Amino acid sequence: MKIALAQLNFHIGNFDGNYTKMKQAVADAKNQGADIICFPELAVTGYPPRDFLEFSDFIRLSDQTVARLTELADGIAIVVGAPSKNPVVEGKDLFNSAYFLAEKKILHVTHKTLLPTYDIFDEYRYFEPGASFHTVSYKGKKIALSVCEDIWNVGNENPLYTICPLDEAAKYNPDFIINISASPFSFNHADDRLGIIRENTLRYKVPLFYVNHVGAQTEIIFAGGSVVANQHGDIFDEMPFFEESLKVFDLEEVQQSRKNQVQQKNKMELIHQALILGLKDYFGKLGFKKAILGLSGGIDSAVVAVLAAEALGAENVRCLLLPSQFSSGHSVDDARDLAENLGTPYDIIPIKTTYDAFMKALDVPFKGLPFGLAEENLQARIRGTILMAFSNKFGNILLNTSNKSEAAVGYGTLYGDMNGGLSVIGDLYKTEVFELAAYINRHQEIIPTHIITKPPSAELRPDQKDSDSLPDYGILDRILYEYIEEQKSPNEIEAMGFESKLVARILRMVNINEFKRYQMPPVLRVSDKAFGIGRRMPIVGKYLS
Repeated sequence: MKIALAQLNFHIGNFDGNYTKMKQAVADAKNQGADIICFPELAVTGYPPRDFLEFSDFIRLSDQTVARLTELADGIAIVVGAPSKNPVVEGKDLFNSAYFLAEKKILHVTHKTLLPTYDIFDEYRYFEPGASFHTVSYKGKKIALSVCEDIWNVGNENPLYTICPLDEAAKYNPDFIINISASPFSFNHADDRLGIIRENTLRYKVPLFYVNHVGAQTEIIFAGGSVVANQHGDIFDEMPFFEESLKVFDLEEVQQSRKNQVQQKNKMELIHQALILGLKDYFGKLGFKKAILGLSGGIDSAVVAVLAAEALGAENVRCLLLPSQFSSGHSVDDARDLAENLGTPYDIIPIKTTYDAFMKALDVPFKGLPFGLAEENLQARIRGTILMAFSNKFGNILLNTSNKSEAAVGYGTLYGDMNGGLSVIGDLYKTEVFELAAYINRHQEIIPTHIITKPPSAELRPDQKDSDSLPDYGILDRILYEYIEEQKSPNEIEAMGFESKLVARILRMVNINEFKRYQMPPVLRVSDKAFGIGRRMPIVGKYLS
């Protein structure tokens, strides 16, 4: 028996487009002699469809697409994810289902049992958990169908759940397992996934065919990396990351092989590819082509400019250099050099005249008061206003260039440098931004060296440096990581050797600036805990404040 895995880039709600992709994949798989082709979880609708699932017309269009796919299941079986209606009155209206289509009919449907409700997932909001466990027989083989999370409770050891679906399906002695997934990218998740796949194959002593989405849906990025593993826990193949791919595998060859074919995974290479894909799909799926950003001469905007130029084409990225009276000459030179290295169009628009006009208008109410945060933020908001004016006039989508460290402690100006349609590096700590810059320059100097080596500064007052108001980023980022990703308490962080007053100060800054993060653009997610839908904190909470 030959099984094809098709990791494709689907578009939420684009039923015709998703069907067309799958139709072509079915034809390609048939031409390669496949007996079964497998598409990912909720491939018909795209993942995650969220509250579209509450529209009856959306479900009607999904059902129609499943019916169209059923007509293609002639001489080949199709495994595909789609919502299905719950026929009983009790419970949720829908299941998250894996359809097995063959002989132009629906031969079998398996419903997802384990519905994740954590981080970015909210499946129990929409779906009823499956409660029946059977295999499907096809061409003399018994197949255990499973959906994503259902393989993540091996031996019922996951404390989130009380049942192991594959333990139940294993009672029917399947010949192999198919798992259709929507497993989002984070830079350390691929190895975890391989580990859980190995655990399943070793427990049930059968091969496992795992197919995943590829592509970005706003902030959520899917890397692909579909996997075939044999009954010995060997990884027979790990498909490409961040690209569409269809591969056909011979079941007997998988069973007899003892090779391990695992891709090397470099953190910055993966993050670089993920952010490029996130940008491409955000623009492509919304029908946008051109981006704009403010290029300050600092590391953050430099990295975003490089990523945007690579994702969209340099000609489609416009950079604005917006120096104030506090901007150093080398910052303008650095920004210009970068734009010329990339080949992006750029404009230089000094903001001093505009700033002076504002200060003149505010002269009476501000009279006698010292220069401070209001004057600093005014410069950022002038820049934000000019960038949005260009966005409106020329149709360029503004890219936000704030990093995760800044967003965490509120080191950003609402309606100024926090403007934008998409936050490109908002899930990268400042130290990681420097790592990514080094990766970008690994073969040649694209980002001018001076941008990387000079001390970070917002340049909103004379001789300003980030270190004037923030700890060294090497220390700050370690504390932020322990609090945000690892969810450790102040006492636990202090026990790691950090000074207690510093820990208290940083954690207070994180908590009191939640209101700013509520107004951030969506953040491309590359870690296990990004700001946005994966971290839901109250604005007015008292904890540690």
